[in-house]
Amino acid sequence: MARTLSAIAALLFWAAPAQAECSRTNYLDQRFTICEATAGDDLRLFLRDGDGQTYGSFATIDTALARDGKVLSFAMNGGMYHPDRAPVGLYIEDNTEAARLILSEGPGNFGLLPNGVFCIEETRLTIIESRAFALARPACRHATQSGPMLVIDGVYHPRFVEHSDSRLIRNGVGVSADGQRAVFVISDSAVNLWEFARFFRDHLGLSQALYIDGRVSRLHAPALGRSDWGLPLGPIIGKVVDAPSARQ
Repeated sequence: MARTLSAIAALLFWAAPAQAECSRTNYLDQRFTICEATAGDDLRLFLRDGDGQTYGSFATIDTALARDGKVLSFAMNGGMYHPDRAPVGLYIEDNTEAARLILSEGPGNFGLLPNGVFCIEETRLTIIESRAFALARPACRHATQSGPMLVIDGVYHPRFVEHSDSRLIRNGVGVSADGQRAVFVISDSAVNLWEFARFFRDHLGLSQALYIDGRVSRLHAPALGRSDWGLPLGPIIGKVVDAPSARQ
């Protein structure tokens, strides 16, 4: 029995990151969970496996990563998608563009311009307004387009309404001004877009932030004992680390 407990304790020790990547916080009576990544981390987008099958879940990705001794440190849905789970807007995975950039205004949150692109470069993590991205495309190893922008150069999206009654569990991402840090956020209480943008700008101090989704927002954060489930997802974004056994 003692040996079993020791083994479990060792596994928990190795499974936990050296610094807490994910944490829960309250801001103005609203609840949020945040996960952080830095430039140079193995941050990836996932859509389909080598056989062309859509991953659809965090567990499926973990199973695939296990073959290489890897695991998801954290992950969340990584972009809006069509009924067949194909990405809406620009999608780049491992330097391969699978869906094109969309610049036109349209229905829904995605088409509420300005929208933007979250870009993972070799040494930077950036969020760029879509039309600016089209003019000077950076070398994104991974990228996902979504919308609307939540915060643009420190200013809220111009069409947000402070007292809107459109409240959902929402997720998004913000980046630091130096491009060295990305903060992924999911609201644990229903918020409107103005309130969600306020959290990124006023609480996290981030001048660029991008909305990812609302109705399907889900988070995988093993260190917090959390892995949301539901209908199959389209794009998923996650940080990859060595599996516990590979670190021993």
